[in-house]
Amino acid sequence: MSANIPPAGAQVQINLAERSYPIVIGPELLGDSATYRQLPPATTALIVSNTAVAPLYARQLQAALGGHYKKVLLTVLPDGEVYKDWQTLQLIFDALLENGCDRKTVLFALGGGVVGDMTGFAAASYMRGVPFVQVPTTLLAQVDSSVGGKTAINHPLGKNMIGAFYQPQLVVCDLDVLNTLPARELSAGLAEVIKYGPIADLDFLDWIETNMDALLARDPVALAHAVRRSCEIKAWVVGQDEREQGLRAILNFGHTFGHAIESGLGYGEWLHGEGVGCGMVMAAHLSRRLGLVDDAFVERLVHLVARAGLPVKGPVLSSQDNAGRYLELMRVDKKSEAGEIRFVLIEGPGRAVVRAAPDALVREVIDTCCR
Repeated sequence: MSANIPPAGAQVQINLAERSYPIVIGPELLGDSATYRQLPPATTALIVSNTAVAPLYARQLQAALGGHYKKVLLTVLPDGEVYKDWQTLQLIFDALLENGCDRKTVLFALGGGVVGDMTGFAAASYMRGVPFVQVPTTLLAQVDSSVGGKTAINHPLGKNMIGAFYQPQLVVCDLDVLNTLPARELSAGLAEVIKYGPIADLDFLDWIETNMDALLARDPVALAHAVRRSCEIKAWVVGQDEREQGLRAILNFGHTFGHAIESGLGYGEWLHGEGVGCGMVMAAHLSRRLGLVDDAFVERLVHLVARAGLPVKGPVLSSQDNAGRYLELMRVDKKSEAGEIRFVLIEGPGRAVVRAAPDALVREVIDTCCR
């Protein structure tokens, strides 16, 4: 176990000048009124959750916010990536308008990445911007999607293609909520934990390998360290490149292949973290074919992804030209430039680079890595 274990209530700061904010990490935070005492004053709060999370935690959050706001409203969205669309987004705007919410109203995203992304996008758009708070209830959201201000909805032709950069006021990572997380969702979150090692911190990769069994067993000390270190790395990257003009793109390791899998199968068939896990394997193979890493590194990453309970073989998206279908989908990726796909690759353990690769090599990787 790492000697650098954070104490309960550990805090990580996102440093973005006037848009800076804390990420608080620890147990028993969600239902503690003191967690929210530094937020901007307002009359009304709107909690946005979904049908899976609201029955577990909405009442607890409402009670905690009751001492800060005269009205604490709740909107419950349908659960699932398939609902990350315009139609479902309108439900949030409907609740805001029907209740006469003003520009000081604070939105609270209570859920996983889908709820967080949609609530953040609604907050960025309503009256041209209202405050919002992330209260992530999945491991994936705690270590990645709730941090850094990316908000979006999906389009049938591409994942997260419609959205805005909009920072929250606060991120509340209550480690206790991970106890109710389904095993498949826990594994999906571990994909985003794993990615930080190859791209930025080889010591953290070593720690994840040593502690994978503890993470899968939901050991609270191991989870606390995984969440904190992941947030520290992401905070460091976002603080230097908020709007993904350069460095921040490395956080998309595995995502170019992964997003193609998600959109090619239909949103919701694979969880986002499952796509990322398999995408990291494919990106590692591509890094190897470009001579950036050796076979041992690829094997190491494949083994770790498999240990986390994630797929290491991609699905067949087309019986006629599977690699061609992947390439078609990946050309819609936000990192693409003038139709050229740009991948996050590993140029050495702990170091990432964003670059293009010949289609012929990408096809070889897809043929190798797909069933």
